[in-house]
Amino acid sequence: MLNESPRLDRSFQALADPTRRGIVARLSRGPASVSEIARPLQMSLPAVLQHLKLLEESGLVRSEKQGRVRTVRIEGEALAATESWLAELRHEWESRLDRFEAHVEEMKRNGE
Repeated sequence: MLNESPRLDRSFQALADPTRRGIVARLSRGPASVSEIARPLQMSLPAVLQHLKLLEESGLVRSEKQGRVRTVRIEGEALAATESWLAELRHEWESRLDRFEAHVEEMKRNGE
């Protein structure tokens, strides 16, 4: 069952922090070097590296080093698993709300 996936747990743990969500949002526009990611953040480079390490351990991003530059990019497969779980949940709740709406409409028609 997707709901019991350790990978999903790691993804949500990583996304629980607003700084890491901001990094993921930045990387959704394309790969970036660590210095490009760190530039707008109000924290030290070692702190940014800790956030990136957690994101990489969760599988949401991956990095590669070429020369002195480390480039970070989104790992689509992990994000797809998270999105899939959310889509399943959304579908379930939309179905429940549709049934509830139908029940309320039936009650109105019956004068209840």
